Amino acid sequence: MNAKKPKTTKPGPVQPSAPETYAQRRGDIARLLDVLDMELAKHAEGAKADPTNWGRVGDLGKVRSDLIDMVGFMSGMEREEVERFLAE
Repeated sequence: MNAKKPKTTKPGPVQPSAPETYAQRRGDIARLLDVLDMELAKHAEGAKADPTNWGRVGDLGKVRSDLIDMVGFMSGMEREEVERFLAE
C-alpha cells in the first residue's frame, strides 16, 4: 500500500499589517501633496507667462473640484458644506 505524502506548501509572502499599510499610504499621500505643490508652482509660472490663457484656469478648476471631493470624503462633509467653508 502506498502511503500518500502530505502536501507541503511554501509560506506565502508576509502581508503587511494594517498599521504598516496605513503608514505607507499616509507617506505616499504626503509625497503626492508635495508633488502637487511643486506642480502648482510650475503651473503658476506658465499662467504668469500667458495670462490670457483660460485653459490654466480650467486646470485649476478641475484640481479644486477633485480636492473638494477628497476633503468631503475624508471629513464626511457634503460637497456643499466644503464649498461653503471655502466661501467663508
